[in-house]
Amino acid sequence: MALQIGDKILNFKAKDSYGNDFDSHDVVGIKPLVIYFYPKDNTPGCTAQACSFRGQYEDFTDQGAEVIGISSDSVASHQKFSNQYKLPFILLSDFDKKIRTLFGVPPSYFGLIPGRVTYVVDKGGIIQMVFDSKKATKHIEAALEVVKNLKTNK
Repeated sequence: MALQIGDKILNFKAKDSYGNDFDSHDVVGIKPLVIYFYPKDNTPGCTAQACSFRGQYEDFTDQGAEVIGISSDSVASHQKFSNQYKLPFILLSDFDKKIRTLFGVPPSYFGLIPGRVTYVVDKGGIIQMVFDSKKATKHIEAALEVVKNLKTNK
């Protein structure tokens, strides 16, 4: 079952693009999160999405939020992708698709391609937005609007 607005995210762990251990417990309770699931490194849509998040990363951090990108690509693939496009945010390797399954991210294109879904999670770990769209660059503006509202509603 897919996580929805109002649900609390469950703890998850993964390796980041540098092989470091990431545990969601280390950030939930500290800052809002923008967690975006994307199909694959170095594809046109995913590159556009990552570069759009990069371009507005400071807007997210100015609001106190952290951006986390997740796909099933390997740590090595993420490292190359992150370095090539100078991505300032966290990329996590979900090689076994456990995190994708935990969130209930649906596949797209008749189940052939992993889905593209963005979640905005407040400081307490409660989902405030679920944005499911194949239009990669639309995720950034939708997420930033919700993150700004989180700050003004506190």
